[in-house]
Amino acid sequence: MTTEVMLPSTSASPTARQVWTRARGIALAVVLLLAAAVVIAVIRSDTRHGELDPRSVDPHGSRALAELLADRGVSTRVVTTLDGARAAAAPDTTLLVAVPDLLTHRQQTGLHTAIAHSGGRTVLIAPGGSSVEKLAPGVTADPATSLDSTLPPDCRLPAARRAGTADTGGIRYTTTRLGADECYRSERLATLLRVPEASGNGDTVVLGAPDILFNDRLDKEGNASLALQLLGSRPHLVWYLPSLSDNSAADAGDEKGFFDLLPSGWRWGTLQLFVAAALAAFWRARRLGPLVPEKLPVAIRASETVEGRALLYRKANARDRAAAALRSTTRTRLAPLVGVPVTQAHSPEALLPALSAHLHGDGQALQPLLFGPPPGDDAALIALADQLDALEREVRRP
Repeated sequence: MTTEVMLPSTSASPTARQVWTRARGIALAVVLLLAAAVVIAVIRSDTRHGELDPRSVDPHGSRALAELLADRGVSTRVVTTLDGARAAAAPDTTLLVAVPDLLTHRQQTGLHTAIAHSGGRTVLIAPGGSSVEKLAPGVTADPATSLDSTLPPDCRLPAARRAGTADTGGIRYTTTRLGADECYRSERLATLLRVPEASGNGDTVVLGAPDILFNDRLDKEGNASLALQLLGSRPHLVWYLPSLSDNSAADAGDEKGFFDLLPSGWRWGTLQLFVAAALAAFWRARRLGPLVPEKLPVAIRASETVEGRALLYRKANARDRAAAALRSTTRTRLAPLVGVPVTQAHSPEALLPALSAHLHGDGQALQPLLFGPPPGDDAALIALADQLDALEREVRRP
């Protein structure tokens, strides 16, 4: 019986087929999620690759516009850092900010300081509410966008009047600045604003949509004329493409943790899942009711119980507990055989003298066997079990 305590395998262990049957549903779900993520990433990367990049020939790139400007003697240079954009601010330069909303508040403030009195032209492409207020004070973005993408100029700005109808429909703006040109109106709000500096010849142009810069839209309506006039008024054009790798974006006040980088929809979705799980657990707990003890519907063989406990001991590497269980059970069975009450079976002072008298020997050899330290390895544990069996047989021998 005791040599079965540390069996290496059992019929209760799940087979490889059983493990696969239980795990295949989870594995299939993981594979489907990974495949969906790859497909979405490929689709998104194909549709928006090279957007507003003057070096890109993709539909949403701006290589065609850069080539037309070069034919008219306007040089185009791409910068991806705030320091490069600030250094480029000059009276003979047009600074185009491709995606102002990617800039942090600190970057927007630094850029506005550089362009405020530079004497050059700054073109902001579709800035949102917070961006336009930082980069062009006095200009406000309306939360409702234009319903039409193609609009007439409807203003006195020479560049707009020469270009005529253009695809400027997008974000709409209002301004409190005097002398501003409000063009391409949609519901009385402008989708193109030109705000002159308080002093000097510099100005800021706010464009509600980037369509007139795209390769696939440049030959539509008056898009090419309007883009060439807005960006070709100075001999140099600096095209600022904000980059996430720009060191100027790393500010102590702007540092974000992992959860701050998650989209708000993901956070709300996760919160809803947790709430749903809590409600489901509460609902199931109420259905189950209080715990009620009941007898098992089937009888379990003692050998299966011993085998299961032995496997638990082995998995936990608990030789000390296994040895303690063997010694305790042996002492409990030996005590009545030598006339010691069961209540004193675990007391060395009561059990060992009675055993020594029964076996006609001294109790020194029995002390480490019945009350000794735990075995150091599996072999020692098996040897202990054999010795305890031999001791019990000797005591029971008539």
